[in-house]
Amino acid sequence: MAESPVRPDDARATPVALPAPAALPVIPLRELLPWVLFAGAVLFVLYYLVGAEQGATSVFSGSWLHEFVHDGRHLLAFPCH
Repeated sequence: MAESPVRPDDARATPVALPAPAALPVIPLRELLPWVLFAGAVLFVLYYLVGAEQGATSVFSGSWLHEFVHDGRHLLAFPCH
């Protein structure tokens, strides 16, 4: 089967201009630093609650928090037994 020749009025033969890529916004460090510190503090508290909340360093009495995060402790390779 012979291919048909490309005609000048064919839409497939017309070059299309691509839009310019969007510029990424620049966030100043002064605006970003409080959010980074807040996220770090939250992650540190969560790390403590999942990884170290038991025994002598326990903040909460009982073992309900330990049992609540028990599977997560094993998933993150924290020893707990």
